[in-house]
Amino acid sequence: MKIYARYILTVCLMLLSLGLKAQVTVEQTVDSVAMLIGEQTKLRLTVTFPEGAKLQWPKLKERQYVVPGVEIVESLAPDTLSSGSEMKVEKAYTITSFYEHVYAIPALKVKVNGKPYQGATCALKVITVDVDTLHPNQFFPPKDVQDNPFEWSEWRPYFWLSVVVLLLFVGGCYLFVRLKENKPIITKVRIVRHVPPHQRALNEIENIKKEHLQVSEDQKTYYTQLTDTLRQYIQARFGFNALEMTTDEIISRLQATGDQKMIDELRDLFQTADLVKFAKYSTQLNENDLNLVKAINFIDETKQEGQAVEEKIVPRLSDDDKKTRSNRITIKTLLWVGGIVAFLLLAYIIYNVYLLLM
Repeated sequence: MKIYARYILTVCLMLLSLGLKAQVTVEQTVDSVAMLIGEQTKLRLTVTFPEGAKLQWPKLKERQYVVPGVEIVESLAPDTLSSGSEMKVEKAYTITSFYEHVYAIPALKVKVNGKPYQGATCALKVITVDVDTLHPNQFFPPKDVQDNPFEWSEWRPYFWLSVVVLLLFVGGCYLFVRLKENKPIITKVRIVRHVPPHQRALNEIENIKKEHLQVSEDQKTYYTQLTDTLRQYIQARFGFNALEMTTDEIISRLQATGDQKMIDELRDLFQTADLVKFAKYSTQLNENDLNLVKAINFIDETKQEGQAVEEKIVPRLSDDDKKTRSNRITIKTLLWVGGIVAFLLLAYIIYNVYLLLM
């Protein structure tokens, strides 16, 4: 019984071994069948094996000969081409040779789960360069690196463009100096607030009251300010030069513009002021207050209703100023345009000169 069991186990192992061996394939190829002496090519090993199996590559190192005359330059890392139930992995070796010959590269062995497998033998033909030994004088040593010859036709456009950039720079300097010489014309817009004459006069009287001039001992200053305020109001309200007229002349011009009682009160005020200013006349405090009230009443009776308005006054430029301002605008425009053009040309020249020098 034991003999039969051992026999069955041996048969199973043999079948399993044959199945595994049938699934492993090795393909050995060379990229170039023929090459010149000193050139390099790739020796490739492509192995297909079941997934999970352990693969071992040939132990070939750099500077090692595959066969005498064929040297390994570099051993590249394996590259998995496909995976699944079967793995397909490729490993390449860079090889070279310095001897003319036809080499037969033997099949390299790989191991899968410890069992060796190999592909087919490859051929590599190394060809030498023909040398004419009958004419040795025709051989020359290696030539040094030579610069490209100078071609004026290649440099001419960039030379003239450089001249243009230089002229633009000189012109820009000249325009900048001109711009500094032509001082800018500064125009200030004034906003004038027009206050009606009666409001201006009442404001002045209010200031007199705040300074308490009507109760001060300096009666001359009080009456001078009060009558000057009334004269300015009359001049602005009625349109005649009351500042340069006497009291009688003012009263005479006002006869047709108001009632007689109001004009008589104004005459009394002006006459009292003339006595104080020129005859050193002294008034009583109540008389000063009464004259102040008379001035306010006269303004209220003769005022024209209106609100303060603001007027924007724009100064007018002379022809020379207009010309100067126009010149400055033109110079600034030329400076900007010239600067942009010069910058673009300079960038274009530098880029193309760099390409010529490369």
